[in-house]
Amino acid sequence: MSFRDYLGSKAIALCMGGIGILYLTLIVWLCGLPLSLLLLLCFSGVLVLALCLVCSWRRVNRRLGILRNRLEALPERFLIGETLECPRDAVERQYYLLMKEISRSAIGAVEQARAEKQDYCDYVESWVHEIKTPLTACSLILANGGNPSKLRRELRRADNLTETILTYAKIREVEKDTQISLTDLRTVCDQAVRQEMELLIAAGISVAIEGDGRVYTDPKLLVFILKQLLINCAKYCPDCRVRMELSENGLLFEDNGPGIPAHELRRVTQRGFTGTAGRTRGESTGMGLYIVSSLCQSLNIGMELSSREGEYTRFVFRFCGPTLQNC
Repeated sequence: MSFRDYLGSKAIALCMGGIGILYLTLIVWLCGLPLSLLLLLCFSGVLVLALCLVCSWRRVNRRLGILRNRLEALPERFLIGETLECPRDAVERQYYLLMKEISRSAIGAVEQARAEKQDYCDYVESWVHEIKTPLTACSLILANGGNPSKLRRELRRADNLTETILTYAKIREVEKDTQISLTDLRTVCDQAVRQEMELLIAAGISVAIEGDGRVYTDPKLLVFILKQLLINCAKYCPDCRVRMELSENGLLFEDNGPGIPAHELRRVTQRGFTGTAGRTRGESTGMGLYIVSSLCQSLNIGMELSSREGEYTRFVFRFCGPTLQNC
């Protein structure tokens, strides 16, 4: 910082100091002191003020130099707030505390962004390995005469994997693409079952849809949610029965598969959690139910998950009104 810039920052203090010197000189002059003594007094006051300003300017420049050196030495510049010493001045201490809060907020945001980026990279890596399976299966089917039914099934698996990773890629900004409308639940359920028909038939899964209802939601995303649940049934509980019960404000999805262990029930919607079934099969990415849970939060759909090991797994979805307001 140049001395001129520093003087500009102290303009108010300089004005008040000059007024004080003139006021003191006037009082002394009224007391009848000689002119030479008055000039000496003014000169001394100005000299003391100038020395204080120069010393203060040098001290500020020294502190700024130390901060610049620390900034250059830091691997991440947003960490500079963590290297500051607590000042003695009460006003500077308040600025210091504000800088600490800003620094910690920035560090938290950066760490969260890095964690999300790493999670995304890990998911993409596992997705690449997972999509190799249906693609390899398609090559083998074509090499052995090309059974149309088996080929459609593997292509459906590849399409599901692609749709899942695309949805995950934009899940944080899903509200921008959301279109809430009055949706017929039976139409949505029929569409989800129809799109996954090849996988369901191959896995020996029967689906029963009971009741009817219309709710306000995004039909495209609701189809995706139901498809994820059907895919999980085909993957983890073949030969099971799926029941969908519809009403005017909710949807029940239940299968009579092996269920989820009680100690894993609260974790199955966490990102990357595969659970016992996923580790046994070795094909799970642990992202399906995480995406379902995230979409439900974005659409303000209440999701209740319950299960009893060896008997059933049940999802209950409760819908709100025509907007994404709280129910």
